[in-house]
Amino acid sequence: MASSRVILALLLAAAAVMASSAQLDEKFYSNSCPSVEAVVRKEMVRALAAAPSLAGPLLRMHFHDCFVRGCDGSVLLDSAGNSTAEKDATPNQTLRGFGFVERVKAAVEKACPGTVSCADVLALMARDAVWLSKGPFWAVPLGRRDGRVSIANETDQLPPPTANFTELTQMFAAKNLDLKDLVVLSAGHTIGTSHCFSFTDRLYNFTGLDNAHDIDPTLELQYMARLRSKCTSLQDNTTLVEMDPGSFKTFDLGYFKNVAKRRGLFHSDGELLTNGFTRAYVQRHAGGGYKDEFFADFAASMVKMGGVEVLTGSQGEIRKKCNVVN
Repeated sequence: MASSRVILALLLAAAAVMASSAQLDEKFYSNSCPSVEAVVRKEMVRALAAAPSLAGPLLRMHFHDCFVRGCDGSVLLDSAGNSTAEKDATPNQTLRGFGFVERVKAAVEKACPGTVSCADVLALMARDAVWLSKGPFWAVPLGRRDGRVSIANETDQLPPPTANFTELTQMFAAKNLDLKDLVVLSAGHTIGTSHCFSFTDRLYNFTGLDNAHDIDPTLELQYMARLRSKCTSLQDNTTLVEMDPGSFKTFDLGYFKNVAKRRGLFHSDGELLTNGFTRAYVQRHAGGGYKDEFFADFAASMVKMGGVEVLTGSQGEIRKKCNVVN
């Protein structure tokens, strides 16, 4: 009986996601703000020319936004009074680029005051971050509204880098995302960097023994040695490591090549090899011969994720500034 209720809840959640995302439209601003994409892209080109490493964080920010309360810009809100917002929760304390989001939003507000939501601005920025890193381009369905609530404790819905395959599939399924979305979106790790503390348990404390021999046996040994030379202890909170060594500023198939060789940086990356479907997808694209296929898959999964639990119509608001409600 309990399992039936769980299945029913998941079906209802999936129906709600599809209903809300169906209200988004690539041409939503064609009359009210036809220049919005050009305005966002101009700012993105300028920013990534100066700091190309910002692409990964902006893509990650959109992901973190959509997994908590849906794609409603709640990750952008500041904490207020006794209420701690998502951005100050542990999983989001390594996010960066908030100031740049505000700069892009200000440019959009100058062009079209009170028209374009922060959630839509972030979705467009994530797309351009991928495209300007030599990744795929896709039309972004628009029309999201901004939420008015941001709660730190709700970030437990974010898949952690330590998650096993069961946890990953459950967390993605809760957002109506399937196994293909899981393996495809994980490849967003082809751009960007990570702090050591997100994976050092694999190097020194995998089973809780906290010693030099307590390592993740699924991690390729030479890669592990390289990581330990950069992250020398569990206490390292500052060092950054490339997630896709050698091409961390380029959106390519290097992620799959690394994972196939057991060189995925996070435990969650390695877990893709424990399932037949996701392992086959990794191995197919590790050879690099199907770039167009993967790019199309990534675009499709990003559109799907971008429609998770969105606010539309009269729901929410259009924030004037992304860090505070109106």
